[in-house]
Amino acid sequence: MSGWHVLEVFAASRGSWLGGIPVCAGVMRANCTLSPSSNLSAVPTVSDQAAAMQLSQCAKNLATSLAELRTASQKAHEACGPMEIDSALNTVQTLKNELQDAKMAAVESQLKPLPGETLEKCAQDLGSTSKAVGSSMAQLLTCAAQGNEHYTGVAARETAQALKTLAQAARGVAASTTDPAAAHAMLDSARDVMEGSAMLIQEAKQALIAPGDAESQQRLAQVAKAVSHSLNNCVNCLPGQKDVDVALKSIGESSKKLLVDSLPPSTKPFQEAQSELNQAAADLNQSAGEVVHATRGQSGELAAASGKFSDDFDEFLDAGIEMAGQAQTKEDQIQVIGNLKNISMASSKLLLAAKSLSVDPGAPNAKNLLAAAARAVTESINQLITLCTQQAPGQKECDNALRELETVKGMLDNPNEPVSDLSYFDCIESVMENSKVLGESMAGISQNAKTGDLPAFGECVGIASKALCGLTEAAAQAAYLVGISDPNSQAGHQGLVDPIQFARANQAIQMACQNLVDPGSSPSQVLSAATIVAKHTSALCNACRIASSKTANPVAKRHFVQSAKEVANSTANLVKTIKALDGDFSEDNRSKCRMATAPLIEAVENLTAFASNPEFVSIPAQISSEGSQAQEPILVSAKTMLESSSYLIRTARSLAINPKDPPTWSVLAGHSHTVSDSIKSLITSIRDKAPGQRECDYSIDGINRCIRDIEQASLAAVSQSLATRDDISVEALQEQLTSVVQEIGHLIDPIATAARGEAAQLGHKVTQLASYFEPLILAAVGVASKILDHQQQMTVLDQTKTLAESALQMLYAAKEGGGNPKAQHTHDAITEAAQLMKEAVDDIMVTLNEAASEVGLVGGMVDAIAEAMSKLDEGTPPEPKGTFVDYQTTVVKYSKAIAVTAQEMMTKSVTNPEELGGLASQMTSDYGHLAFQGQMAAATAEPEEIGFQIRTRVQDLGHGCIFLVQKAGALQVCPTDSYTKRELIECARAVTEKVSLVLSALQAGNKGTQACITAATAVSGIIADLDTTIMFATAGTLNAENSETFADHRENILKTAKALVEDTKLLVSGAASTPDKLAQAAQSSAATITQLAEVVKLGAASLGSDDPETQVVLINAIKDVAKALSDLISATKGAASKPADDPSMYQLKGAAKVMVTNVTSLLKTVKAVEDEATRGTRALEATIECIKQELTLFQSKDVPEKTSSPEESIRMTKGITMATTKAVAAGNSCRQEDVIATANLSRKAVSDMLTACKQASFHPDVSDEVRTRALRFGTECTLGYLDLLEHVLVVRKRPLSESCPWVDPEDPTVIAETELLGAAASIEAAAKKLEQLKPRAKPKQADETLDFEEQILEAAKSIAAATSALVKSASAAQRELVAQGKVGSIPANAADDGQWSQGLISAARMVAAATSSLCEAANASVQGHASEEKLISSAKQVAASTAQLLVACKVKADQDSEAMRRLQAAGNAVKRASDNLVRAAQKAAFGKADDDDVVVKTKFVGGIAQIIAAQEEMLKKERELEEARKKLAQIRQQQYKFLPTELREDEG
Repeated sequence: MSGWHVLEVFAASRGSWLGGIPVCAGVMRANCTLSPSSNLSAVPTVSDQAAAMQLSQCAKNLATSLAELRTASQKAHEACGPMEIDSALNTVQTLKNELQDAKMAAVESQLKPLPGETLEKCAQDLGSTSKAVGSSMAQLLTCAAQGNEHYTGVAARETAQALKTLAQAARGVAASTTDPAAAHAMLDSARDVMEGSAMLIQEAKQALIAPGDAESQQRLAQVAKAVSHSLNNCVNCLPGQKDVDVALKSIGESSKKLLVDSLPPSTKPFQEAQSELNQAAADLNQSAGEVVHATRGQSGELAAASGKFSDDFDEFLDAGIEMAGQAQTKEDQIQVIGNLKNISMASSKLLLAAKSLSVDPGAPNAKNLLAAAARAVTESINQLITLCTQQAPGQKECDNALRELETVKGMLDNPNEPVSDLSYFDCIESVMENSKVLGESMAGISQNAKTGDLPAFGECVGIASKALCGLTEAAAQAAYLVGISDPNSQAGHQGLVDPIQFARANQAIQMACQNLVDPGSSPSQVLSAATIVAKHTSALCNACRIASSKTANPVAKRHFVQSAKEVANSTANLVKTIKALDGDFSEDNRSKCRMATAPLIEAVENLTAFASNPEFVSIPAQISSEGSQAQEPILVSAKTMLESSSYLIRTARSLAINPKDPPTWSVLAGHSHTVSDSIKSLITSIRDKAPGQRECDYSIDGINRCIRDIEQASLAAVSQSLATRDDISVEALQEQLTSVVQEIGHLIDPIATAARGEAAQLGHKVTQLASYFEPLILAAVGVASKILDHQQQMTVLDQTKTLAESALQMLYAAKEGGGNPKAQHTHDAITEAAQLMKEAVDDIMVTLNEAASEVGLVGGMVDAIAEAMSKLDEGTPPEPKGTFVDYQTTVVKYSKAIAVTAQEMMTKSVTNPEELGGLASQMTSDYGHLAFQGQMAAATAEPEEIGFQIRTRVQDLGHGCIFLVQKAGALQVCPTDSYTKRELIECARAVTEKVSLVLSALQAGNKGTQACITAATAVSGIIADLDTTIMFATAGTLNAENSETFADHRENILKTAKALVEDTKLLVSGAASTPDKLAQAAQSSAATITQLAEVVKLGAASLGSDDPETQVVLINAIKDVAKALSDLISATKGAASKPADDPSMYQLKGAAKVMVTNVTSLLKTVKAVEDEATRGTRALEATIECIKQELTLFQSKDVPEKTSSPEESIRMTKGITMATTKAVAAGNSCRQEDVIATANLSRKAVSDMLTACKQASFHPDVSDEVRTRALRFGTECTLGYLDLLEHVLVVRKRPLSESCPWVDPEDPTVIAETELLGAAASIEAAAKKLEQLKPRAKPKQADETLDFEEQILEAAKSIAAATSALVKSASAAQRELVAQGKVGSIPANAADDGQWSQGLISAARMVAAATSSLCEAANASVQGHASEEKLISSAKQVAASTAQLLVACKVKADQDSEAMRRLQAAGNAVKRASDNLVRAAQKAAFGKADDDDVVVKTKFVGGIAQIIAAQEEMLKKERELEEARKKLAQIRQQQYKFLPTELREDEG
């Protein structure tokens, strides 16, 4: 913030009128230059604590005051903006009257200069102001032509201000000059300018009334030309300018001698004419140098130099005409005349450039244009000399080279402007290449002079001259870059356009067009000129495109676009004529080409004039004295090189004539050695002075020292010996630390940018960065010393050290990159270091903000909000990457978030004041995002007034947020202060109101899209409400309030769904219609979905909590519809007002298709709710469709709003595992409730998994490769799960037929067969288990030759095999019954009992259970862990259950059928095997009993006791036997009750 800008404001505000301009206009003018910001970059570097605090406070107060002043000036501008044109008109009339008074005073010789006025100062002021007047008038014409009243008023005001400065300068020149006639002429011409300007402003005012009126536009253009003419007359009245004009006129008059058809023959001898031409050429070349030099001196010097140049030109022209008379042929004479014309044109351009530079020495590129004009004079002289003279070979080349070197020498005098577009590293490459060429050509000069090969000698001299010019240019550019890169120099600032680029392009295009229309141009020259034109016009158009995208000024935006179109169109027309000319070099084609160049030159000149507006131009760098000293080694080396090269060429010139002169050869060798040494010195100097390298080294050393200091502090903290700073409060230290960390954060991107490609800025930025680290360490150690908690203390020190280390890494990367755009291998390291440094800054800022908010310190938050507000008014916002609708959406989101936070702060102020800090921090963060998005929304809003309103209201909201955050801090300090609580509540309400104003401004921008945003928010609420309802349903607590049924709600659901479909159609068509229709469709669809959600919830509740899974299916269906509608609204918003072939229209069609699909799915689900048989199938279909939609969303390139840890993603895969298990079970069982439960669980599990996977994939720590793999595996997992669900669906849907014996899984008949197959599988498994008990060498039969254990095993295996065959035979018999029609394949109702199924099911289960028990008993018996009785019991149970199975299968069976015979045989086999096992076990038991020896005790008492114990055991066993029989009887009685009628018979 410069003090001058602030003084401008005070000057503007002091009185009610400023030279006829109302106060608001003055304030608005100053407002353009104010940038209220809390950027306290100087504060951290001030070591005096009191001064630093005072400076900080003053800067904050200034920022607040400027913000308030800005708001006031905007309101004042709204009030009196339309009066600006009248005000400017009054100002110009007043200036005209003042000049008239000055003229009268001059006539009476009473006009005296004011204090501080000198002739030179006033002349320069007038010259520079004349350009400002011309530029502001160009703006005025453009604004008036476009009919923009606001910017026309601004342009009129700026024109009036520039004219005021012009009038003061004109009066000063008139008062300071000693020539009365010149004074009168100056005042008269200035008065003419004022008079013409008044007419121009009046015409502009009239043009606004009728913007499209062609007559009005024509009058406006005519008046503008008259004013431009008056302005040129005024400038020409300056001292020295008239003399230059006289010289120009003299050159023009002299050049008329060249227009005669034929020249008289020469009267002088050839040698005399040649000698005179050479002398005249040398004089003219010297005069050109004097003109260049005179532009830096007094006005009188330029007058004398231009007069001498004019005289020398006249003499040179006469000598040239005399030489043309010596020509032998007409063609030679024409060629000489053509060269003389070129010299005439170059001379005129030189004088014009000198005149322009003397008028405005600070004009961009003026110095370079003058140097280029001088070189053009030299080159054209050299061409003529080469053509006309007949010297010994090599002599002309040497003379030409000397003249060229003399011309370029001026480049090395104080290079404070860029000489070319070369970067520093391009300069090094150029020096290396040219030095190599120079070395080769110098060797060639020496060699060819020795051998006498003079043509080759001359060629080498020419090559050496070009190389030396290239070396000089590269050295001058490198010296300029070294100078501006010095940290003490003032770095330049890039503007909207680069006027130097425009000026260079203008000059190059004019020169190329001149070559195009030159009759002497060859076809190759024509093509070369055409290429130059195409190259520069393309660059200009591209610059216009970039400028139009960056500027916030709509008039400038349109003008740049229109200018680019004019340049492009005129270039296209010129190219057509060039193609015709290339085909036929006729005079007619040349004439057409000449006519086509005029519109191009005019368009380029107009564009260059418009681009020179001070509003757009860059601020040039100012080289300090230290920077000039840094330039010296390069400049000295380059000057030595040029000087010694000139001596070398002169020496070589004499050697070419007399190669046998040994002393001259010695001199040549000495000069050659000097040239080589100076080039080496030049290369070394350029490399050593590489911008930023020295500063990087100093900065690295400084930060290393800081890291050592912080390490010492950390060690002291670990040992509990860190000394506490008592000279400053912890609040002040925290504020200092926050401030310095913020400043370091602001420098990260500029350093990275400079390191990648802006070498000149690198030194400035790294020096600035290093200057912050000493105060950073002091503040961090001070804060740590005040913290009592050791953990927090170490956190602050560690994070500070991390920041310092990341900065060190950044500096190493920046030093390596060095600002070289071609060093691509370093750019990744620079980007990575910048990212690490940003993360370190973020970490320490989070810690500081948490610590500050805990104790009510909100200064940092207030600063952050104020900084965000200041960025809203930046003249050139970043290039928008989206449309207004995109930014509108995000602004609404953050605005509503701020409103919610404000409401929470109201609540917490009463309940938990200690939580206000976190809420204030959240509000600060949200406002930062809001300000940036608001700036972009304002930049993309149409019309421009809407953007202005959005910016203003977002700024007002910022003021409200600042007040609220401050009150929150105050309340944290004193939580019981009721007055502060009331103030906080009032501030929160004010914030809420201002949020509504921001939203209304956005709605004005696009009513339709704003309605879409509101509708989308409403639908989001509905989705959240449905999620809650699903939770209630899952818990079994969703019940109807009365005894209504689902049928009561069905019609209402269908009717509302139909209405939603109609709204969907309107919504889709609304994207291409008016905003009002779109808004109406969005509001209607939001209302309809709300109603539909309510009726579906009522319908789900009416199903009752006994069937929660069906309730969830129904609610999921409406939730899918709501999500589809949300996506459709978003797509509609994005496609609003877009053409039919825009990609967003295809997205809209896709979203509409999904919406229709989901509504259809809802209707099917509603129907399935009443049709029990299809509920499971419908639920599964809906889930599959939902998962497909979720997968589509997952595969989109949209980045998730938040990220999650990889651990969260891993945790979510457990749900997939569980859902997979359920799905497999449901596929096997095919039970309705299992399928519905699987559908509901699958939907949630897959959705959660995809969300977690995508959020984890975009975690900052996840690399691109890992992200790609994670997304791919997420997709594959989902596709695999979809495949599983598809299989379950197929199983669920497959009908029973001959080819496929599958039927409805709910059919009890099928359930029976499933049980049979399960029993068979169980028995076969048991048989395999028995096989493993004892491996057999060969199959054996269960006969008496086996011992007991082998008999047991073989018998058990026989039973297992027989029962397996039995069950399979039963299944075949059942299928035979179905095929014969004696048993129905599908019952009439799923609840009906099968005719035999229950008996068969229970019998099959009993067979399986008994066989399993038998195998266990056999196993235990063989191993000695069980009794034979248990084995016998198990075998009998197998026989009994087999009998039941036979009875069940015989019901209605055909006894003669093959299946029944196999069944009977299998049953008999089981019975025999069981009987064999029982016998073997009983026999073993009896044998064992016989073999048991009883030891009888011989003693009497012992024998009695033994008898008593045996009797006791017998009685005990008898009692247990009786109890076991009773228990068996009870079990059989209970089972008998549940048996079907056909089985209630003797089980034997």
